[in-house]
Parts: sequence; C-alpha cells; structure tokens
Amino acid sequence: MQQWQSKEQLVDLLCSLVEYPSITGSEAEIALVEYLYHKLSERPYFEKNPEHMKLHPLQDGRRLLTALVKQGESTETIILLSHFDVVGVEDYGLKKNLAFHPRALTEDYHRYIDELPDAVQADLEHGEWLFGRGTMDMKAGLSVHLSMLEKAMSGEFNGNILLLTVPDEEANSFGMLQALPALQEIKEQENLHYKACLNGEPMFSQYPGDPHNYVYSGSIGKVLPGFFCYGKETHVGEPFAGLNANLMISYIAQELELNETFIETVGNETTPPPVSLMQRDLKEEYSVQTPQAAVSMYNVLYLKQSIDDINEKLMQAAHRASGRITKHYQHKAEAFHKEKPGLEFPEMDVRVLMYDELVEEAVSRFGLHEVERRENLLINQREKGDREFSTLLVHELASLCKDLAPMIVLFYSPPFYPAVSSKGDAYIQRTLTRVKEYTKEHYQVELKEIEFFPGLSDLSFIGPATSSASLHTLMENMPLKGKGYDLSEQLLQTLQMPILNVGPRGKDPHQWTERLELKYSFEYLPHIVTDTIHFLLKN
Repeated sequence: MQQWQSKEQLVDLLCSLVEYPSITGSEAEIALVEYLYHKLSERPYFEKNPEHMKLHPLQDGRRLLTALVKQGESTETIILLSHFDVVGVEDYGLKKNLAFHPRALTEDYHRYIDELPDAVQADLEHGEWLFGRGTMDMKAGLSVHLSMLEKAMSGEFNGNILLLTVPDEEANSFGMLQALPALQEIKEQENLHYKACLNGEPMFSQYPGDPHNYVYSGSIGKVLPGFFCYGKETHVGEPFAGLNANLMISYIAQELELNETFIETVGNETTPPPVSLMQRDLKEEYSVQTPQAAVSMYNVLYLKQSIDDINEKLMQAAHRASGRITKHYQHKAEAFHKEKPGLEFPEMDVRVLMYDELVEEAVSRFGLHEVERRENLLINQREKGDREFSTLLVHELASLCKDLAPMIVLFYSPPFYPAVSSKGDAYIQRTLTRVKEYTKEHYQVELKEIEFFPGLSDLSFIGPATSSASLHTLMENMPLKGKGYDLSEQLLQTLQMPILNVGPRGKDPHQWTERLELKYSFEYLPHIVTDTIHFLLKN
C-alpha cells in the first residue's frame, strides 16, 4: 500500500519530518535520519533487500542515509539528493515553539494575519501555504523524493533509484563530503552507472515579489575569506603609541562590504557583492587597553571565476585597506602633533600577508615542531566552532610573530562550495526542455531555467566544476586543513555526473515566514519529477 503519493499524504509526511527539530548539529539531526531509516525498513522491498539501505556514519557521530531500489539487472541509476538539517529558529521570537509544528503555526498565522507582512497576508488569502522551519528548505523536496522511492518500489521506473539524504548542508556540508566515498562504494558493489543527480532544493526568488518559477542546471560557488587584523595595543591615554585593531577592521569593511569588483555576471545571472558574516575584536574582557586583534569574514559568491582570481582581488582590497589605515593614523597623528609640538610618533605601516606566509615565518623562527606543538595543544583543548577555531589558529601564529604587527592576514574558513554547472551538457538540456514542456502542457506553469542555483547546495560536490583552477591557494591558506576539514581535488573528482535541480515552490527560506506552496509542490511536482526521472533513464 502506497503511503506518500497524494497531496494529503505528502503533507502528513512533511509534517512528520518537520516535527523533528533537526537543526544542524543537534540531537534531532541524528534522530530524524534514524526515523527515516525506520520508516523505510518497514517496506517489503527493504525487508527483502536490507543491504540496499544503510546509515553511513560521519566522524562526529551524525549519519547520512542511502536507500537503493534496483530494477532487475539494470545498471542505469538516478541519484535523488536532499538534506534534512535546518537552520535555527531564534528568528521566530515568541512563536519559536511553534516553528516545528507546521499546522499549528499556519493556523496561528491565519488567526493573527493582520500582524504579518503584506506579502505573507496576500499569500494566506489567495493560496495554500504551510509555514514552519524546514517546510521549504528542504523537507518538502525530501518528501517528494521519498514519494519517488515509493514509486520505484512498486516498479514505476525502468532503472534504479538511489535516495541520498544528508546532514550538515546548512553548515559545512560534511554530510555530502562523506557521501562521496559512500556513493563510490555502492556504485562498485552494485555495478551501477550514475546517469544524473537530481536535487530537490526549492525555487529561490530572484527579487522581492518575483512571480517566476525556476529549474536549475548548476549551483553557485562560495568562499569564506577571513581578515585577521593584528594591531599594537596601547593605553587609551596614549592612543598614538599603538594601532587599534578595530580601526583596522573598519577599513577592511569599507573595502569589502558590497564591493562591486567581486560581482560576476554570466549570461543573465549576477552574483551579489560580498557581505560581512562576522566582524568582531578578540578582546575578551573590558579594560582601557585598546583591542590588539580583530577578525572579519565575508560571504563571497562566484560563478566561473578561479579561486586564484578571487584571492588576488581580496589581496588587492587588503592592500588598499592597509594604505588607508596608515594614512588615517598619520593624518590624525599630525593633527594631534599641532596641539603637542615636539612629540614623535611611531611608524604604522601595515603589512599584508597570506596565512601560508605567516606559517612560513613562524616555522622559520621557531621550527616546525614548536608550531605543530602549539597547534596540537589548541586542537586538544578545542571548544570553538570552525570559524572561531580558524581565527584562534591564526591568532596563535600572529602572536608568535607579533613584531610583524601591525598586519592584516588573509585566510579562509569552511565552508567552501565549488561552482558547478551542467548547462553545457546536451543530456541535461534535453531533460530541462522536457521538464519545461511537460509542466506547461499539464499545469500551465512556465518554468525558467537558471544555470546557478543561488542558495548554495550539495550539488557543488558532485557536479562538473565551472573552473578547472587548482584548490591549492584555498587549502594552503585554510588553518583547518588537516585539522578537521579536508577537501582535495581528488575527493571532489571521486564522482562527477550531470546535475539538475527540480524542486518545490516556497518563499522566505531561513526566515520566520518560511513557507511552502502546497498546490504546486504536492499536486504538480510529484508528477513533474516522475516524468523527469523517466526521461533521464530512457535517454
């Protein structure tokens, strides 16, 4: 008996998934995948073929799920990719206890509709919407994929379906990185040919009020550069005897925030400019000593640029900031000098270094063993997350070489997402043409193709990269390399295949108004995805 086919059944399934508050890194992230494993284990197909379903462990104890439905001796296989983790719910405010109860939250929003933004009110009045964390991003996509797996178990497809659902997509994509060797192992054991990977991420609006519907042939890339500013501490009564790290980081912000130099356009698609995701000084307690160190990190998105090109732009911005910091200090010192004739002020030329240059300097001074000893001590005492721990590792080396201060050190932190695209793949182009024609013919809905899914996705680790440039610059300047984060070109090339994304319709991902439109997502989309899989398998 099929349980996940009708619109009502899919809503029930979605609500059961959302009710697990699977925030990235939480216990519920583990509990949800175990629930999925349990539900699928009850199906006769997996009772007869238990070896076709497996929970694969990550190093930190979390798990990802693969579930394979084979049709006879066929080798042709479509991978259905999703993630089951979600972001937090602090943005829900007083309603955060309802965030994981979609029906109750939606009823509450109907009850207090006048308190909602105008766009949300309009949706509630004119459509079928379900609210809640993860309804759109992306448990609706997972629900549709489970529906496809159920169809496969009933013999719907002339080929194999491999469900892959992973944790940690909202953080570092450790789930997908661990999935790559798991997929390779399944491929070899079961003699499979992976024809394509079909993701179920939701459509993202291109602008507020965007009425269009989208399918995607690729996924945008991302780097997370950090700027560590190491100044010279001083007493506030002698401000010109030092250089405040907060002043330094402010000039980095002026150079990076919304900098049009980093905007990239390919066809009709354009990346947004960089924005700061973190900016703070590293002083842990109040005192009248100026902050010695500060750090900022920036979201930099790209389409077809190489990492080396992006790195060069970042270094140019850091050098411009360095010059402006020095000029600022000199100008203010000269103004103060007029009031206090005869005073001398130290030189404040700001060095700009890459992280690997700082490592080389520390090793030349203290030896490799001492540098590794200090890093190992920090690792053994680690309590901080990846971004904070990356900063701590840079801070440790800068402290060893503090006579180089003032300095700006450019480094990188996880996550990194390669830009990928199958737009030039004739197989995917034929498939997307079919998807658009089928959707228009059957449901009078126009789908527009976008090359790069703008919301970041795990397709980045399985699709064809848009740039063949080396990852050397990125990884050699990533403090966490070999210390909990390992990404090699060999790993990224473990499996590469044609990719596409055909997902549900929703709005406001990662916001307290996150919602899923039910008619398209659970009435039309299951049939669209079914037809897409048929087309992928027979072509």
